[in-house]
Amino acid sequence: MAEKAKLAILISGRGSNMAALLYAAKSPDCPYEITLVASNDPGAPGLKLAEAESIPTFAHPHKGLAREAHDAIIHDAVIRSGAQYVVLAGYMRILSDDFVRKWMDHMLNIHPSLLPKYKGLDTYQRAIDAGDKVAGCSVHLVTPELDDGPVLAQTEVAILADDDADRLASRILIAEHQLYPATVAKYVTRQADPDWILAQVRERALALEETHERASFGAPGWRVGSEKSGKYFAYFAQSHHGEASIALLVKTTSLDEQSALLEAEPDLYYLPKFYGKSGWIAIRLDTGRTDWDHIASRLYSSWCQVAPKRLTKMIAIAEQF
Repeated sequence: MAEKAKLAILISGRGSNMAALLYAAKSPDCPYEITLVASNDPGAPGLKLAEAESIPTFAHPHKGLAREAHDAIIHDAVIRSGAQYVVLAGYMRILSDDFVRKWMDHMLNIHPSLLPKYKGLDTYQRAIDAGDKVAGCSVHLVTPELDDGPVLAQTEVAILADDDADRLASRILIAEHQLYPATVAKYVTRQADPDWILAQVRERALALEETHERASFGAPGWRVGSEKSGKYFAYFAQSHHGEASIALLVKTTSLDEQSALLEAEPDLYYLPKFYGKSGWIAIRLDTGRTDWDHIASRLYSSWCQVAPKRLTKMIAIAEQF
């Protein structure tokens, strides 16, 4: 089994969603483990539960500290725990922009509404007052704007005719406990999902000038130039030509560069069947540690080698200014 993702969970109170995540993590096939439960309240009941389950804990009160200063203390504790993701589970503090930026795309939150409806507080009563037939909960990525990050998953919960805020909240909490562990598990393993990987490559390839996608022998490929005269500069390989790995195939500038890459990083690069002799190289995308800036750079380098001169000349002129 692949190495488990490491999570730090931030709480402010009883930590019921933290408990749901913690007990889900006890399953041998759960793809994450919890390295820290931290709080802005040393008296938070959830800390005792985590300690009873032998999870390291950390607490530091926020009173008397500027938001940025307290966030820096929490960030340091998270880093020392070895966590790769921050998961908010009833953390009742608005985080500073600096903290959010440090954990961009690696911090998740659960909110008791069907976002984008009812951001902020009092979500249950607001849904009832609006006459909604359903309420629910959403797991989303955290961004600087409150409850505004991309939604990863949602669960609807019916609003009953005699519901008040408390009764509705109790049922939504059950849904949260189901939704959060499943969504976190899916998110931390996304870099092993072929569809997700392909979407990342596609986004970066199609961002290049005059690029279009065309399948080649059943595999996605990207060409630059017109539909008739365009030339391939990249291919997506998934179990293609008998190769087990998921990879991106791009052109190198020479056989010497190809050899140098293979020698320098043999765990990342390999010689693709049928393409290697003509200077192409394969970059593995299924390690779970893909540097997507590097992938974008290799796509651009490969694109430059086959793009029409009128395009590369324009880029060269632009780069002089």
